[in-house]
Amino acid sequence: MAYRFTARAVAAEVDVDGEMQAGVAEYEDEDEDEEGFFLLFTRPVGEPSPQDVSLGLDTYCVMTPDQCTAYGCVREVALAGSLLTVTLDPGCLDELELDEAEIEVRLDLSAEVIGDLCDALTKVLTYGRPDARPRLTGLPVHPSR
Repeated sequence: MAYRFTARAVAAEVDVDGEMQAGVAEYEDEDEDEEGFFLLFTRPVGEPSPQDVSLGLDTYCVMTPDQCTAYGCVREVALAGSLLTVTLDPGCLDELELDEAEIEVRLDLSAEVIGDLCDALTKVLTYGRPDARPRLTGLPVHPSR
């Protein structure tokens, strides 16, 4: 069974600290009292450091609520219309405090915002060592930068 939610907010940007991010969230406004579920995918801008390589951190990072993180754990991301499906390596579920390896996100967003999200998501998930890169279906493919 998949975990399902509707995303009404996204992150698709290069942060001022030199980090690229792409993410989806249930909530629309940071000022809302009740926060919803989110998935945030990040990567540094530039090449991984020798220390990152030695620690296995030379890839993208996935973050869930409560700042739970895992590196290089996405197996597949597929976009079909406004449905984004993320399939995680089951071995990372404890780190991310998740019960399901498949997450289905209905994107309640404009086509332009979905396009921006997909572009950023592709750039984030194609970063780092090749064995950690997921299969991308229905997303634009860019060489890693």
